[in-house]
Amino acid sequence: MSQPADAVKPLLLRDLQNQVMTLTLNQPERYNPLTGDTLAELQTALEEIAQDQDIRVVIIAATGKAFSAGHDLKEIRGNDDVGFIQALFDRCAEVMQAINQLPQPVIAQVNGVATAAGCQLVAACDLAVASEEARFAVSGINYGLFCSAPAVPLSRNLSRKRAMKMLLTGDFIDAGTALDYGLINDAVPADQLESTTRALAARIIAKSAHAIRIGKDMFYRQIEMDLSEALFYGARRMACNMDSHDAREGFDAFLQKRQPTWKHE
Repeated sequence: MSQPADAVKPLLLRDLQNQVMTLTLNQPERYNPLTGDTLAELQTALEEIAQDQDIRVVIIAATGKAFSAGHDLKEIRGNDDVGFIQALFDRCAEVMQAINQLPQPVIAQVNGVATAAGCQLVAACDLAVASEEARFAVSGINYGLFCSAPAVPLSRNLSRKRAMKMLLTGDFIDAGTALDYGLINDAVPADQLESTTRALAARIIAKSAHAIRIGKDMFYRQIEMDLSEALFYGARRMACNMDSHDAREGFDAFLQKRQPTWKHE
């Protein structure tokens, strides 16, 4: 007896083009839930990408009309065990941390609705480009559950009052509001979403891989420091960066009025 098509369809698609790895959530009929299995595949993919210097940018995208509806409520209610639920939420936290710690910049390509942990995923990415049709919410409060885990990256992207309004009401915001709030970088027509995202990736790839790698690491480390510690930490990291081949090459290229040749390191 043959298996139904859905039983063998991959949960996560991988596509590598021009040093850009696109990871695509692939359960459109279910609005791309972040199930335990999907999170495990995302985590594995990110761990492998972290070791591959030929990959310069990661895009997280989705098939269908939704980016991600977040956790699968049926999966959670069908496993009414605190240990299972804790493991699921811990796995989700590990994925968000992996995005943060990944040497490569990660861009969310948001094609539609992103709710709860799906909104968390957008907020966890370094950059986000959304269709003008996209909508965002942290809607757990509507079901008696405060979105504590999504609150972490959300509160690091938005002002406190804007984040709290989303968390306390569960209301949707549209792409224009998400842009104004700072949750996304760009809101574009749906037919320009992929091209805009890839153009952004290409602009990043044109820069020094070494500078991008140490810069991303520095940015997230300093943001949790107090001002004085962060200023001197930034100064030290910048001095170390200046001692690299790419920084010297970049300065020389500017002074000599030519394009720099970055070292693959």
